[in-house]
Amino acid sequence: MTFQVNDLDHRDAAPVVSPFTKVLGQAVYVPSVYETAGKRILDITLVLASLPVVLPVILLMAALVALDGHNPFYSQNRVGRFGQIFRIYKLRTMIPNAKASLEDYLAKNQDARQEWEVNQKLRNDPRITRIGQFLRRSSLDELPQLFNVLLGDMSLVGPRPMMIEQTPLYPSMSYYMLRPGVTGSWQVSERNASTFAARAGFDTEYSRSISFWLDIKILMRTILVVVRGTGC
Repeated sequence: MTFQVNDLDHRDAAPVVSPFTKVLGQAVYVPSVYETAGKRILDITLVLASLPVVLPVILLMAALVALDGHNPFYSQNRVGRFGQIFRIYKLRTMIPNAKASLEDYLAKNQDARQEWEVNQKLRNDPRITRIGQFLRRSSLDELPQLFNVLLGDMSLVGPRPMMIEQTPLYPSMSYYMLRPGVTGSWQVSERNASTFAARAGFDTEYSRSISFWLDIKILMRTILVVVRGTGC
């Protein structure tokens, strides 16, 4: 099993220029005790407790992807807390050379191009493989992100991780004040049915009301979403 690296940047790359970095010297933000320490403790505790169950599932799904003729894992750059770039890990759900395939598809389909420019995703994405469709519906493709949580790049609950090229579409500072999450309030509320820009409202609301019990509530709702198969 090997990883495909989609670009040359790495976790030590310079942070992107974000609304947060532009006003960092003026911003006044005092995190709660839970945000400072409790959230990280919860992340590590839950991830370590889940590994005996989750790790065999990851390996099984990786084997199924490999049988489909593709490398089972891939990594890609995302924008993290304070605009720092990190490498996110996922099970592969798309064909190789997906970026080039997308550009070719959008060049031939103006309706799809408009949908992509607004939402940064396609309802009928031709790049997704057969096993990839199952992994996305069940959200099992997200499981390797638990290792991102252990590394400290992500949290179990937080904003959906953004690609670097998506940052101009994001109109709020809230994203940059939090670790991106494996799940979050936007994911369980809309499951990507809204426009990309609408994510900012969910992130802002979450950042204002973040607490232990809110995170537990979102995690429980995530389990229901996965069981119902209403994932990405």
